[in-house]
Amino acid sequence: MNDRVDSLRLRPAGRRRGVVRDTCITLSHGSGGKAMRDLIDDVFVAAFDNRMLSTLEDQARLPIRELGGAACRLAFTTDSYVVDPLFFPGGDIGMLAVNGTVNDLAVGGARPLYLSCAMILEEGLDVAVLRRVVRSMADAAERAGVAIVTGDTKVVPRGAADKLFINTTGIGVIDEGIDVGVQRAQLGDAVIVNGTLGDHGATILAARGDLALEAEIASDCAPLHSLVRTMLGASADIHCLRDATRGGVATVVNEIAQSSGVCIRLDEARLPVREPVAGLCELLGLDPLYMANEGKLVAIVPREAATRVLAAMQGDPFGSDARIIGEVVDGPAGLVTMATVLGGERIVDMLVGEQLPRIC
Repeated sequence: MNDRVDSLRLRPAGRRRGVVRDTCITLSHGSGGKAMRDLIDDVFVAAFDNRMLSTLEDQARLPIRELGGAACRLAFTTDSYVVDPLFFPGGDIGMLAVNGTVNDLAVGGARPLYLSCAMILEEGLDVAVLRRVVRSMADAAERAGVAIVTGDTKVVPRGAADKLFINTTGIGVIDEGIDVGVQRAQLGDAVIVNGTLGDHGATILAARGDLALEAEIASDCAPLHSLVRTMLGASADIHCLRDATRGGVATVVNEIAQSSGVCIRLDEARLPVREPVAGLCELLGLDPLYMANEGKLVAIVPREAATRVLAAMQGDPFGSDARIIGEVVDGPAGLVTMATVLGGERIVDMLVGEQLPRIC
């Protein structure tokens, strides 16, 4: 076996893989929390294991030199979108598909370049609805500076899908000298978010109309690649970047703590949450830390660069509400805690089951 194949089979040590205990797939396996992580570990990573896959980033980072290119890497990601409803305040499934894939590339430090678009359409879908979604995708792609270069369409019988599902795949390039990853968090690092938490999840919940809620909330759906470039311009040594979608900030921070083998402490008083979102969560017994976002990222930044990166973020339209919400501290590896406003401290665990299905 040649050296290259051997190297691909090496995987980072230190993180114990999850195990699926269920005999059937449930909604929890798509939640972004522990059940989903266990499924990915036990079924997919076990079968497809290689060095690039086993880091469980949102993108595969490939050495372009192996493809005859320059000394940089290729970022490659894919995602599917099944949000209900298709249209919601602040966005729609088409915008979500483009921005979500762009962001998965961006948090790997990549410059997004090209997307694919595959659609599964239900028999009976209005052509006007399809046109609206496709137009929204085209507009979002233009704003993000990416091109949709290939795709696929399938039609299934009425009832076999819910109106419209989208899969997008993205390709980008990571410039030489950029190295962000979930294993790089270190003692003393600052935890930064670029704005308010839970806006998208709360918007989808309110838009469904099941609870007759009248909260004035809009999704935070947005492309974050320009913000990431601004951050990397302030400091090329950003340790970790993740977009906080399913499972919210709490799940992302837990994934970073576990992968890096560090302890992270959050500060409840610093968490940015809009009053309508906080009120809705209080009414329904939900936690904004676990609510989905579609325009928010978590950055783990060296202490000496944190103030500089934060100032750069606050000068960007998608980072104006950025703030430091915690730090990497001396403590048990893989643990996330939060200093509460009452002066205590509690454990912030990873989302285990399903808080709200079909939010993206």
